[in-house]
Amino acid sequence: MKVLLINGSPNADGCTFTALSEIAGTLEKEGIGSEIFHIGNDPVAGCNACGMCRETGKCVFDDLVNVCIEKVKTCDAVIVGSPVYYASANGALTAFLDRLFFSGGRHFYLKPAAAVASARRAGTTATLDQINKYFLISQMPVIGSQYWNMVHGSTPDDVRQDLEGMQIMRTLARNMAYFLKCRAAAEAAGIPLPVREDVVRTNFIR
Repeated sequence: MKVLLINGSPNADGCTFTALSEIAGTLEKEGIGSEIFHIGNDPVAGCNACGMCRETGKCVFDDLVNVCIEKVKTCDAVIVGSPVYYASANGALTAFLDRLFFSGGRHFYLKPAAAVASARRAGTTATLDQINKYFLISQMPVIGSQYWNMVHGSTPDDVRQDLEGMQIMRTLARNMAYFLKCRAAAEAAGIPLPVREDVVRTNFIR
């Protein structure tokens, strides 16, 4: 089993990475593999609603989004980490997730997920709410911890001194590992996935 950890910070080794690394280390102790995928610090184009991904299964902008889709296909769970910019996820990550879920949404079905927010002080809960919406619309079970999944600090050293935040990351990792093991046991026992109905779409203006 493997968890894909998406680092949405422009800083490859910053505060968000520090939080995700704590999760990765705990997952390893639980016998679960992981990979930290950094979206980079180059500009990320937003979705232009062209709809080509419905035909090709990938985004028309052939960049790291398509690389990430391939990783999502083979992972068992997803955790997205973001720094807080103006009480929300940073713009590059938002553009990245818009395209990732729109073009690769079919590969997220029932995979457990979690959001992690890193901030100097505030805006974390709004950021978590924002990211969790991608999971909820994709029918992904959202994994929590003993408190909201957040760390605080301006530097990686600050984050490591946030003892509660680091514990929250470890608890999140153990909860994720437990859920993945339960799902593997369910599959081994032959418990089927939920019945999926044809999607009904209702427009409010007719």
